Amino acid sequence: MTRFVVVAGAWLGAWAWDEVVPELREAGHEVHALTLSGLAEKQGVPAGQQTHVQDIVDEVERLDLRDVVLVGHSYAGVPVGQAAERIGDRLARVVFVDSGVPVDGESALDGFPSDQVRKSLAENGGVWPPPDPADYAGQDLTDEQIARIVTDGTPHPGATLTEPAVLAHPLADLPATYIKCLLDGDELMGPVGELVESGRWELVRMNTGHWPMFSRPRELARILDESAGRP
Repeated sequence: MTRFVVVAGAWLGAWAWDEVVPELREAGHEVHALTLSGLAEKQGVPAGQQTHVQDIVDEVERLDLRDVVLVGHSYAGVPVGQAAERIGDRLARVVFVDSGVPVDGESALDGFPSDQVRKSLAENGGVWPPPDPADYAGQDLTDEQIARIVTDGTPHPGATLTEPAVLAHPLADLPATYIKCLLDGDELMGPVGELVESGRWELVRMNTGHWPMFSRPRELARILDESAGRP
């Protein structure tokens, strides 16, 4: 049995995994969906990027988890990648779901191609509002799924996007799987491409959009289950 800690990206909480968690538990795994500080039911809690890293480390240590697979979706790949090296031999694997990855000394926004997010933070009091429903078009989501994401999503704390990552070791040293969602673009950008091309990370492609926990929960759960068995 593998212990999963699953973390969704910007604007989302533990609720985003509601359809994935039962599938993993049915496969015999222990699963903990984590809401990061400042989001969902923790909205209003002050948070920077290192707060989110500590949220993940604290969850693993609080539950005394071993053989842990950490799963980070989208933005959450940045704190998950840092937490993965900090939990030491408790880690079995880390899975990045169509996500960013931490780069030592760089923020989550440093890899963005434009300043649009920084502009949004400045215009919205330091938080990043959830996108409009139209922004989810072409991502393999039903109208009902889009409505839920928009309705239940909460503004994302801006400091988590602008604070730099802190890594003690090369990210390539981690046992990792990267899941690329093809409807969000099939090119592996920047450091992700370099890590996958190094041959040390497993690459899995999904023919769906950026939110596979909604659009393809059963397939995502199967991939996570299979990744848990990787050496």
